[in-house]
Amino acid sequence: MSGFEARDPFTDPIPDSSQHELEQNATLIVNRNASLTLGTDSLIVLGSQPTRAIPYYNVLWAELADLEIIIRYAHPTAKNVIVVAFISYIVDKSERSRALAWIAKLLDSAYGESQRCKRIKVLVNPFGGKGSAPKWFARDIEPIFLAAKCEVNVERTQFKGHAIEIAEEINTNDFDVIACCSGDGLPHEVFNGLGKKPDARTALAKLAVVQLPCGTGNAMSWNLNGTDSTSLAALAVVKGIRTPMDLVSITQGGNRFLSFLSQSFGIIAECDLGTEHLRWLGDARFTYGFLKRVIGKTLWPCDLAVKVEIDSKDQIRDHYQAEIDQRASMEERRRQTTLQNPTISPRLGPGEALPELRYGTATDPLPEDWHLVPQEKMGNFYCGNMRYMAADMPFFPAALPHDGNMDLVTIDGDISRTAALGLFLDVAKNRTFDNPLFNYRKITGYRLMPRGKDGYISIDGERVPWATFQAEVHHGLGTVLSRNGHCFEGPSVPNQSTS
Repeated sequence: MSGFEARDPFTDPIPDSSQHELEQNATLIVNRNASLTLGTDSLIVLGSQPTRAIPYYNVLWAELADLEIIIRYAHPTAKNVIVVAFISYIVDKSERSRALAWIAKLLDSAYGESQRCKRIKVLVNPFGGKGSAPKWFARDIEPIFLAAKCEVNVERTQFKGHAIEIAEEINTNDFDVIACCSGDGLPHEVFNGLGKKPDARTALAKLAVVQLPCGTGNAMSWNLNGTDSTSLAALAVVKGIRTPMDLVSITQGGNRFLSFLSQSFGIIAECDLGTEHLRWLGDARFTYGFLKRVIGKTLWPCDLAVKVEIDSKDQIRDHYQAEIDQRASMEERRRQTTLQNPTISPRLGPGEALPELRYGTATDPLPEDWHLVPQEKMGNFYCGNMRYMAADMPFFPAALPHDGNMDLVTIDGDISRTAALGLFLDVAKNRTFDNPLFNYRKITGYRLMPRGKDGYISIDGERVPWATFQAEVHHGLGTVLSRNGHCFEGPSVPNQSTS
């Protein structure tokens, strides 16, 4: 993957004795001629040929069946592929109690903050992408879930909008996770289905929504799992840490719905929705759509009103670093959200529907403190609360899951074809933030009023009518699973000292 060096979960050098003095109770003697040792970052298997180090992140489960200790783990067979493997050894009868205690320590190291034995409702979209989701789930995902002792309930979606119905009717006490084997469309439906429940806020807090990348657009997996590999994403879900995430209310006409990823108007929306007929090209269709519109120098005039919270890139950089430095538990961050601004997303009384809209709807008068600017030469409007818009495209390097803001990027005014091509290259190389042609702001709400003939408006990759719409953010309303429980994967805004 270009733009940054992805973390390799399989690399874990075996520590030498001069660096790590292992306590005696960290080692379990097995088969009389082998041992299992709990190292700093990995399980070290001695007595096998060759000696192995299995990163704790890869350990799925361990148990003692009579006198046989069985450890299941994710074994890499290629750069982006893992399969379930296991090792087993016999322990002496006299060591049985000690083996059980050792297994408990191994699982503590393997899971840390992550919940074990997750109860997962799996939704498989057999129509999305290339139609391979059922095959990929059975081959790459389900074996990892089962080896990790997850409870799995599988249902195939039958039609567009089916996941909305499933999520609206689901019993939130039966599951911990709703996992979408799909592109980004199914998570969008699931968030909106949960948002329709009478106790929407409780449901959105209790059920973590995740994506297992089986579609054309897999932005959610890139942001939270750091991959579009189905097997690596399955492992990321097994080990994922519950993380609160901001959601966005969209109002248009008399409708209100939730957005978890992005809203776009102009060249990005055109590149996405305007190339649906070219899905067979994969991600190359976005490049084709971009180049076609750049050459034509297409503009999309509109009126834009924004509630700006941070409009200086230096201040955004400081805000980002402060959030990154503040690592707190899920419960503490939930509590902080309520204390800091209880009108945004109070939690978690029974029977609570979605939060009231602070700024009204798209048909109400504009709030007095919003800044309205006619945009005669709008080239691109893109707003979101995740870092990636697609693979290798970290459009929002300052995005954070839980800072109560949307990230807004606009290209204001007419620019040359050469400059536009340079912007495209800068996105792939994570140079958008410092490019002066990109206007980057942290906002809590906006209203976009398109002009002219019918065109494309995209909400989470879904087309909505060509009409005025309004957006406002809800701090920590949703719940997802992430690898670190704190921030998105991939490249971020560099510190001032390193920029």
